Amino acid sequence: MPQETGMMSGLVQEIKELKEKRGAVILAHYYQLPEIKEIADFVGDSLQLAQQAASVDADVIVFCGVYFMAESAKILSPEKTVLLPDKSAGCYLAGQATGDAVRARKEEIPGCVVVTYVNSSADVKAESDIACTSSNAVKVVNSLPEDRPVLFVPDRNLGHYVSKKTGRQMYLWDGCCNVHDKLTLQEVEASRSKHPGALVMVHPECRPEVIDAADYVASTGGMLKFAKESEAMSFIVGTEQGMIDSLQKLCPDKEFYPAAQHMICPDMKFTTLEKVKESLEKLEPSIQVEPDTAEKARKSLSRMLEIV
Repeated sequence: MPQETGMMSGLVQEIKELKEKRGAVILAHYYQLPEIKEIADFVGDSLQLAQQAASVDADVIVFCGVYFMAESAKILSPEKTVLLPDKSAGCYLAGQATGDAVRARKEEIPGCVVVTYVNSSADVKAESDIACTSSNAVKVVNSLPEDRPVLFVPDRNLGHYVSKKTGRQMYLWDGCCNVHDKLTLQEVEASRSKHPGALVMVHPECRPEVIDAADYVASTGGMLKFAKESEAMSFIVGTEQGMIDSLQKLCPDKEFYPAAQHMICPDMKFTTLEKVKESLEKLEPSIQVEPDTAEKARKSLSRMLEIV
């Protein structure tokens, strides 16, 4: 163990030196491994990370997350070098829609406004009127003209939640997150029985019946805020398990339990300290987005960032 600790501290020091040499900033999602979040300059949810990518003063952005996140960062900051330490870190949900499929669906719904969850490819964002994150999706839909139909892409569960919160009837794409959608009502009830008195917090990517059974529904950033401000001392967490250590760090006097042990996104765990170091050494893998696609996608992302 001491040897492993020494090796890790050595890696961290090398990353710090390379970061300074490259004029780089490290952004990490809450679902990343603890050691990755420790070296990050900023840790956040999708909206917070998009805001940072759009405004950060750095030549190089090392994005510790999954592909669509780094792609969005490149779209928002085209002049910067955006690195994704492991280019194979994908997103099941983002793969549920393509630009061609969205374009075809738009033709079937004349006059529709396309709202696309940020968990999507650049091609899909390019076919969209406005993007959203789980933390501002309700506000985004509420900002739209009431006389136009809304096509919500690609998460049906988040779309159902937004539809219920806004009262808007929406056309929902039939996609889902393979981590959140697997959480069942039975598992939530079993966790309640195991931890009586604990409040249940779930992500709006969960199934409607799970959302209905929760005490609080929020994005990852929203969960942190709720846990910190709540008088409750224990919580059942219905999102990717990487949130547990972030919650525990923010609220060391409180207890947090995963709603189910299977809620782990393998892609979010692909990034390692070794890969971060290598990406800074080689300035690879570097994310590129085709200019025409980037220009169209940038409009939907910029509109999203105007609504917080």
